[in-house]
Amino acid sequence: QVQLVESGGGLAQPGGSLRLSCVASGSIFSINVMGWYRQTPGKERELVARINNVGTTRYADSAKGRFTISRDNAKNTVYLQMNGLRPEDTAVYYCNYAPSTGLGYWGQGSQVTVSS
Repeated sequence: QVQLVESGGGLAQPGGSLRLSCVASGSIFSINVMGWYRQTPGKERELVARINNVGTTRYADSAKGRFTISRDNAKNTVYLQMNGLRPEDTAVYYCNYAPSTGLGYWGQGSQVTVSS
């Protein structure tokens, strides 16, 4: 079993920044992918960014150049630095952990609101 605890969500102004954190605990397998997804009412959950255990990253087109995903393997933590925030970034953001050995897990979700 793996538990994911998110923090760092909240309200930001357009053009502002937020940093999301997600700490994983439990039976963590070292070979894994961690990522951030987001969901708004009426839409499917979509990938924002992900990073594997050796630092290879992928980003949604909407996130490229504005968001940066990183991780600290010693702390079992993944981060999402969000700069240049736009109102369309408003969503619930979910941390995801996907080991190579089985099913993945989701964090509790963090509300990010970008509004003047």
